[in-house]
Amino acid sequence: MQQQATLQIARPKSARPKSALMAIALPVLTAALVGAAIVYGVGFSPIAVAHNAAHDARHVNVFPCH
Repeated sequence: MQQQATLQIARPKSARPKSALMAIALPVLTAALVGAAIVYGVGFSPIAVAHNAAHDARHVNVFPCH
C-alpha cells in the first residue's frame, strides 16, 4: 500500500473562522458605538444647527435629554 503525505498548513489566529455570535455581535456593537458617538458628539456641539438636530432626534426616539 502506498502512504500519502498529508500537508498541514498552520493558519494564523486571525484566519480562524469566527463564531456565529461574534459575526453578528461585532458589527452591531460597532454601529451602536459609532451612532452614540455621533449623537452625543453633535448633541454637545456649540453649533446651534447641529445641536438642535440632535436634540430633535432624541425627542423623536423618545430619549430623555433634559
